[in-house]
Formats: sequence, structure tokens, C-alpha cells
Amino acid sequence: MSRPPSKTLTEAEQRVMQALWRRGEASVREVTDDLPADHEVAYNTVLTILGILHKKKYVSFRREGRAHIYAPAVSQTAARNEALDHLVSRFFGGSKNAFAQYLLDEEQLDSAELEDLKALTRKAPPKRPKEKLK
Repeated sequence: MSRPPSKTLTEAEQRVMQALWRRGEASVREVTDDLPADHEVAYNTVLTILGILHKKKYVSFRREGRAHIYAPAVSQTAARNEALDHLVSRFFGGSKNAFAQYLLDEEQLDSAELEDLKALTRKAPPKRPKEKLK
């Protein structure tokens, strides 16, 4: 039995989405050419990844002649929020406070960084709804 597809982005999907977020829209060839040199993948692999991203509703496409032109269907912020919510839910029981405490405990921030964080929390706007995936 195959496992259900991940709602969040895999590393390869993330790289493809980065190319689309940079370009706005692109053909499979343009995405393939835009991937980092240290992560080059074949055209067919990019085509497969874009198909998966379309099923996950991360991208949309339109036909232009024989080519498909892909575009992000979600913003980078919405994808980031989804991934962070997944991480907090999976490893911290959904508690953002537990996640923040973990970061403070593990990162061993120096006093200047701690003061910066305190200043940020004092200036933080009231909680507003996050941009989510559709």
C-alpha cells in the first residue's frame, strides 16, 4: 500500500516551486533550466514533479500551443505557513510556545539576539489570520 502524498512540499518540489515563484510562470523547460546547478534534474523528472504539484494544488497550468505553462497557485508565504504548521503540529503538539521555547533552548542565542527578540515581541502586531493554502 502506498503512503498518502505529503501535504507539504518535498525538497525537490520546493526547488521547483522556488523557480516558479521567481519566474511567475514557466514552461517545463524553463523550470528545468532555472533549477540550481547542484540539483540538476531531467526534463521528465521536472514534468513529473509539476504534475504532483498540480495534484497538490500548488500549481496551475494553461496550454500554450503544445506546451503547458505552469504558475504558482499558492504564495510562498502560504506554503511556508503550511510547512511551519505541519512541523509545529507534528513535533510540538501544535504548541507554538513549545516550538519557540525549543528554538530558544537549542539555538543558544547571545544577549544581543535575545534583546532583538524581546524588541520584536514588544512591537508585534495583534494576531491576524495567516494566509493558508486553498
